Amino acid sequence: MGNTLSEFQKKLPALGQIYPPKSKFSVDQIPDLTGRVVIVTGGNTGLGYETVKALLQHNAKVYLAARSKEKAEKAISSLKEATGKEAIFHELDLSDLAAVKKSAGDFLSKEKELHVLYNNAGVMWPPIEMLTKDGHDLQFGTNVVGPFLFTELLMPALFEGAKTSPDQHARVIVVSSSGAYAETLHWGTFKDSPERRKLSTQSLYYQSKHANVIVARQIAKRYADKGIVAISLNPGNITTDLQRYVPPLASKIMSTILLYPAPQGALTQLFAGTMPEALNYNGEYMIPWARLGKCRPECYNDEIGEWLWKWLEDEVKPYRT
Repeated sequence: MGNTLSEFQKKLPALGQIYPPKSKFSVDQIPDLTGRVVIVTGGNTGLGYETVKALLQHNAKVYLAARSKEKAEKAISSLKEATGKEAIFHELDLSDLAAVKKSAGDFLSKEKELHVLYNNAGVMWPPIEMLTKDGHDLQFGTNVVGPFLFTELLMPALFEGAKTSPDQHARVIVVSSSGAYAETLHWGTFKDSPERRKLSTQSLYYQSKHANVIVARQIAKRYADKGIVAISLNPGNITTDLQRYVPPLASKIMSTILLYPAPQGALTQLFAGTMPEALNYNGEYMIPWARLGKCRPECYNDEIGEWLWKWLEDEVKPYRT
């Protein structure tokens, strides 16, 4: 009974975030971003699209990173119509580590500095059979391993971005979820295994979102002295294409009683990536709308963080040279 209660208490904060209080932050408060170079992964739809839109409206140079050039170009056209500004397509497939390495190299060949990296792209609840090209669970590979490699390869540009930023910092914004409260790490499930097959696709998603919080905190710890600020966050329960694998009935129920529109969901990550106050939140976890929160205690366990970081380094080692 004691263990069950303890587990419930760890998940309880997520329930309080389903219906957050009215936001005190709006996109109108974002400062002028002239001269800032930003990457938004998954920028062609949902939260990413709304994030790119607000950044363009405040004069940032934005690279919209996505797998599909066709979908990205449609989004870029729509964004130009809405803002008068043009985002730049950047090809990125987070489920293929060789493609991630190429994508990072392509960016570094064009830009010396990167001021904000939004690790926003993700996948939720796909069929359990789906794996990445490198054999990782599709959700852990796309949501954790791919972004880890992308961020590490772009770190030289982030270091340079910190030097030229007016506030002397560059930021890595990691979009997690309230699902981070629902699971911890199951070490034998990051790649396909009998243990992985025993978990539901929902549990594997929550595990990946829990890992996002751990990785963001590790980035904050390891690179703070180089001017890097890393923040993870729960954007809220939002209507986006992320629900494409959700069964139709469940999706309809979620949309009716639980989900907020994408512009609302983008508020927390926009605050984290642009506002001066967010510099005080290095290694922290934000909750809707643009508030400082706290995730599960396991996310702040240094031993777990060190272990996961080492595992990730070993997984991507062939792509670091």
